[in-house]
Amino acid sequence: MHASTATVGVIGLGVMGRPMADHLLAARGHLVIHARRPQPELLAAGASWAKTPRELASSVDVLLAMLPDLPQLEELLDGPDGLLAGSGELLILIGSTSSAPAVRALAERLHAQTDGRVRVVDCPVSGGEDGAVAGTLSIMLGGSDDDAAIAAEILAPCGAPVHLGPLGAGEVAKACNQLVVSATILALGEATVLAERSGLDLEALWSLLGGGYAGSRLLDSRREKLVSGDDSPSGIAQYMVKDLGFAADIADATGTAAILLPTLRAAFDEIVADGLGDRDISVTRRFVANRDTAAS
Repeated sequence: MHASTATVGVIGLGVMGRPMADHLLAARGHLVIHARRPQPELLAAGASWAKTPRELASSVDVLLAMLPDLPQLEELLDGPDGLLAGSGELLILIGSTSSAPAVRALAERLHAQTDGRVRVVDCPVSGGEDGAVAGTLSIMLGGSDDDAAIAAEILAPCGAPVHLGPLGAGEVAKACNQLVVSATILALGEATVLAERSGLDLEALWSLLGGGYAGSRLLDSRREKLVSGDDSPSGIAQYMVKDLGFAADIADATGTAAILLPTLRAAFDEIVADGLGDRDISVTRRFVANRDTAAS
């Protein structure tokens, strides 16, 4: 299999998968897709429609799965119309934020079940919807050298793919990423509340601090939401509960006595329990502002 001549498919055309499909189609000139909802714009741009997962797998050499997690992929694997019923060699690129051990276990099962015909690379991404649209995602690859090289060449139109190690390495990297993101957005929300209650101009504050050590891409992307308090969803907060759970699994597996991780998990569990889980991660401002001091 060569990346330059491989036929590529995408399943999971949501907030992240759809703009990635746009970039792949523009770069390669052809793409095969399967989705629950019609995709007339992609078809008009030259994509081909596969009626079933089986037809999709039979039509492509490489399949990018941008589904929420592994259970959604598992649902599409088996049965007469499942992905595994397709014929031919297939490299599945798993773009979900998932458990590293679970990805490795799935890959082992697929290898055994298909006599090595189906292989796996994990390729979770960071950069949010704006990064997916702009084609500037950070793409974290885990897998064999050969398979990761194919994945990197194919995914290059979507951002910056980097091979970080064996299968599961991408998921470990994404867990580390989410640890930093969750800590940062919680700090930004709390700092915003402190500044607002002290009478500071929030726009001026974050414009100033953004040029110093407190600056980050996360602050750049969420500054307006933090200042205005508009936490309408982009990257929703409840996903952090799952992601931080995967980070905790890695901490346990590596014997790491994490300091921030338990606090962050408790905070995002509380955000969801308060009914704010479907809001953007910048909901940390509202979450902190609404907390009773007796709860802190």
